[in-house]
Amino acid sequence: MLTPMVAGGVVFPGLFLLSKNTLQRLPQLRWEEADAVIVSARLVSSVQAIMASTAGYIVSTSCKHIIDDQHWLSSAYTQFAVPYFIYDIYAMFLCHWHKHQVKGHGGDDGGPRAPGSMWAVARGYLHKEFLMVLHHAVMVLVCFPLSVVWRQGKGDFFLGCMLMAEVSTPFVCLGKILIQYKQQHTLLHKVNGALMLLSFLCCRVLLFPYLYWAYGRHAGLPLLAVPLAIPAHVNLGAALLLAPQLYWFFLICRGACRLFRPRSPPPSPCQAQD
Repeated sequence: MLTPMVAGGVVFPGLFLLSKNTLQRLPQLRWEEADAVIVSARLVSSVQAIMASTAGYIVSTSCKHIIDDQHWLSSAYTQFAVPYFIYDIYAMFLCHWHKHQVKGHGGDDGGPRAPGSMWAVARGYLHKEFLMVLHHAVMVLVCFPLSVVWRQGKGDFFLGCMLMAEVSTPFVCLGKILIQYKQQHTLLHKVNGALMLLSFLCCRVLLFPYLYWAYGRHAGLPLLAVPLAIPAHVNLGAALLLAPQLYWFFLICRGACRLFRPRSPPPSPCQAQD
C-alpha cells in the first residue's frame, strides 16, 4: 500500500513544480508566477483526471462479474490518488492566494503581508472553496478507508465506474483557464462548455442511476426496486456523493445559459435619447 501512495506524493507535486518552473523560466514564455501557478494547478488536475478515467475504464470493462471480479488497478490507483487530494487542497489555496494578490490586496510596500491578512485570505479560501475542500477531505478520510478495508476486494466494477466520473474534469479546468484569460467569447470556450455540460451529466449525475441499474440487472431486479434491496447505508452514501454533483451541475447549467443566451443588442442613439 505504501509504494503507490509514495509515488502519488511524488508525481503530483512534482508535476506541479515542473510545470510552474517551465512556464516561468522558458525564454519563450516567462509567465508571471500567479499565471504559472494557476495554469499548472489546472494541468495537474487534468492529468490526474485522465489517469483516473483511464484506470476506471480498464477496471470496469475488465470486471465481467460486477461483485466478485477484481482488478489490481482498482486498489493501486485508489492508493496512488490519495496524495493528489491532499496536494490539491494546497494547490487550490495557492491559486486563491495569487488571485488575491493580483487584485491588489497585498502590502502597500509590496513586502510580506501581516499575519492577519494571511488568515483573512485563508478564511476567504475556505468560504469560497468549502464544498471542494470538504469533498477532498471526505475522499481521503472516508472513501479511501472504505474502499480499502470495508469492500474486502468486492465491487471493483463499481469503483472503476466511480473513477470514470473524472472524465469531466479536464473540460472544467480548461473552462476556468479560458475565463481567467477573458476568452468567454471564443468558439473554443463554447465548444468546451458544451462538452463539459455533457460529460458532467453523463459521468457524474447519471452515473448513480446507472450503477443502480447495473446492480439491478445483476440481481434480476427492476431499477426502482434496487434501493429497497440494498442496505440503507449504501443508499445514504450514494445520496451524499450525488448531492454535490447536482449542485455543481446546477452551476454549470446556469453558466451555460449565460454563455449561450443571445445577447440583446445595445440601444440605438435615438432610443437612448428617448
